[in-house]
Amino acid sequence: MEKEKSGDTIKKVSLIVVPLLCVLFIIFVDLSPGHREITYTAAVAFLMAVWWITETIPLAATALIPLILFPAFGVMDGKAVSTQYVNHIIFIFIGGFLVALAMERWNLHRRLALRILMLVGVHPRYILLGFMLATALLSMWISNTATTMMMVPIAIAIVSNLEENLGKKKVRKLSIGIFLGIAYSASIGGIATLIGTPPNLSFVRIFNIFFPNAPEISFAKWFFFAFPISIVFLFIVWMFLSFIFCPREGITLEKKIFSDQYKALGPISFEEIVVLVDFIVLVFLWMFRANIKIGSFVIPGWSNLFPEAKFINDGTVAITTAFLLFLIPAKNRENKNNGRRVLTWKTASRLPWNIVLLFGGGFALAAGFKESKLDRWIGEQLEGLGSMPPILIIACICLLLTFLTELTSNTATAEILLPILAGLAVSIRVNPLLLMIPGTLSCSFAFMLPVATPPNAIVFGTDRLRISDMARVGVILNLIGAVIITLAVFLIGKAVFGIDLSTLPSWMPPK
Repeated sequence: MEKEKSGDTIKKVSLIVVPLLCVLFIIFVDLSPGHREITYTAAVAFLMAVWWITETIPLAATALIPLILFPAFGVMDGKAVSTQYVNHIIFIFIGGFLVALAMERWNLHRRLALRILMLVGVHPRYILLGFMLATALLSMWISNTATTMMMVPIAIAIVSNLEENLGKKKVRKLSIGIFLGIAYSASIGGIATLIGTPPNLSFVRIFNIFFPNAPEISFAKWFFFAFPISIVFLFIVWMFLSFIFCPREGITLEKKIFSDQYKALGPISFEEIVVLVDFIVLVFLWMFRANIKIGSFVIPGWSNLFPEAKFINDGTVAITTAFLLFLIPAKNRENKNNGRRVLTWKTASRLPWNIVLLFGGGFALAAGFKESKLDRWIGEQLEGLGSMPPILIIACICLLLTFLTELTSNTATAEILLPILAGLAVSIRVNPLLLMIPGTLSCSFAFMLPVATPPNAIVFGTDRLRISDMARVGVILNLIGAVIITLAVFLIGKAVFGIDLSTLPSWMPPK
């Protein structure tokens, strides 16, 4: 209760004090004489950053500020700002989320999760592995929050069964490991695909805003880079949690518990089959839309079959496959009020429009950074970093963003700092991908506190673990994550994204 009162006080103070500070900043400070738009944009960015961090007003409401202030201050035309809120990246999210909602409507996600748990066995280590694999695989395609919400009841049922047979004290360590494994796997799995977690999509759009001539960051390209990171880190976290929380003996689980829950779902329905096929088609079309280069060998993308291959993007694919679900009749007519199609608008209306607006506000802020040249100004102030070895710069970025996002929204952190990293890259003359990719991934690798990510908060809400349990494990995983990301940029980034430390890409603008 005291924490809630403290939070309310901070919000009330922020609501008045922060705008006042911004006004004083505009009146008395001129960051770049002759270029007032830089100062105006900095003030708007400060206002949005603090209000996003403190959640003074809803995050989506703060995201609307550029629509008001950028035209008023002459930073950007209102029409140009508006277009940032609707683009193909937004529609990748919307299309992917619609397919995920169809999965949830027909319980396909639960069937897939239980099937994985049935396959791994009932030893404590394998139970943990089953939960982590199921959570990670689902969170690649469904929101991390929804995946965690779905997995937690299954975990509670299994832990409760063990507690009844063996006692709470004997099962406590394993239960902590399972719930932490679910939370961490949701974040780790989410990085593997562009739609897995919002910061990934934020990166793609902000990168495109600052470097429009750069090669496209396609779904397949991101997957080939991030999926190995996700798998390696998931295995490391599983080994780490197994060592701490999984007893070698003394805990046994009846094999029937998973199969009984699976049987309760009944035979797979027509609607589940339709959604599963639609989902597989979506992934296939995403993976093979654009040409895939493997050394000198090229796998032609299917978009080349169309007159203008470049007109088709991942957003087009996502909306097409989601749209088909609105057309296919559902055979299950038990609940006629819920619609007679596999996907109905009643289900689709559950789309998190607040996240869509949050995306748009971040993209608008990034566009303001570029138009006003605030990104260049900040980069110039940080030019001294150019003398540091690139690997050290990347490690610092990983650590900074990992621990910063422990206290802030990971999406908001990405929206605020990725434009700054883009400007820094131009100023110190390094490939922007070298800074922006680790920055993006680090926004999802926060494992210490319940407030860091929704999955952390959800498992903490089960009241089966303490903050100290999460913090002592999370701080180590934060550091391991920073090391893995840093190494991956050098080991995988060169092959997938063509990152070369010795030369600058031709699409990079002059200093």
